[in-house]
Amino acid sequence: MGTCQKLQWVNNMIKKVKIWGIAAVILGSFSMASMADDLLQDAGSWMQIVGEGSLKVVDPKLEKGRIWLEGQSRFDDNWNHWYQGMVRTAVGYSLSDRATIWAGYTWLPTQNVGKSYVSQQDVWPAFRYVLPTDIGTFSFRTMFESNFIQGDDVRFRPRQMLRFMHPLEFEPRLSLITWDEFFIRVNSTKFGGQSGFDQNRVFAGLGWTFNKNFRAEGGYLNQYLDDATHTNNTMHHLIMGSLFINF
Repeated sequence: MGTCQKLQWVNNMIKKVKIWGIAAVILGSFSMASMADDLLQDAGSWMQIVGEGSLKVVDPKLEKGRIWLEGQSRFDDNWNHWYQGMVRTAVGYSLSDRATIWAGYTWLPTQNVGKSYVSQQDVWPAFRYVLPTDIGTFSFRTMFESNFIQGDDVRFRPRQMLRFMHPLEFEPRLSLITWDEFFIRVNSTKFGGQSGFDQNRVFAGLGWTFNKNFRAEGGYLNQYLDDATHTNNTMHHLIMGSLFINF
């Protein structure tokens, strides 16, 4: 093996170590929590469709305007119970080809086992930054939700996502996908719980890019939830499937 080939091999190994190192750090963020003796565990699935595009389809002058449409359906109790849906919509503005600001609304109808039906509504600003690198694409998304759960007792909940996508060398349409999203309750409310840690979500899976307009993703999602009083925790082991549509 020549010197150039050796250097190339070393560079490739460094890239692979970085990729799997990032994945290991993200997935390891919930490993200690999963060892808790009093942890309640459950299995289920989430399915989502996300559409995003430029408002230039409405008017060419609105090229930097963005629209975000999303729907989800969620099952728990070992796939025996539909417990939550989600409808999210937002308008945004592209500050650059990497940075976008958003203003949005979410409706979250929820029917947990043994609890009353809740129709939560959220309004939020958000910021997203996309960073292409030699090893893949990083995305950073910050949202600050105002959760209207019942009445006018509003819970404020920031959430931060870090996402990484790495196209595989042998098939660029196939990508390694991993992300982590962390939620905090800023204030204590009657229906939204005490302030502090709220939940963490970790995903690892694969994505397939059909073309510039359609991409599908599937994999394992771990959701770790703290209850309203920070005394009992729940971990959901979920299969998650997603379809992303760009227009």
